[in-house]
Amino acid sequence: MSDTCPKCGLPMPICVCETIAKESQRIRIYLVKKKFDKFSTIVEGLEAKSIDIRDVARKLKSDLACGGTSKEGKIELQGDHRQKARNSLVKMGFGTNTIEVR
Repeated sequence: MSDTCPKCGLPMPICVCETIAKESQRIRIYLVKKKFDKFSTIVEGLEAKSIDIRDVARKLKSDLACGGTSKEGKIELQGDHRQKARNSLVKMGFGTNTIEVR
């Protein structure tokens, strides 16, 4: 017996809730200058209720070969990775028109 999704009622193997959640996000990517003239790329706007932010952060850090963390609903990456982070998010299934890069 397969489990059903509590949100959409479909069986878990064909559940589309996460896909819909990824397409409806309003993601902002911007650069912040930290101590000692170091830069950090901040990715915010991901809803923790519908998407696993830690998993997205882990995939971004792996793709971009950099360090980082996820805290307070934001992903912080070490270095200037604005365009690369956007491309990685698009590969993960997020909509291109929902990602704003500053």
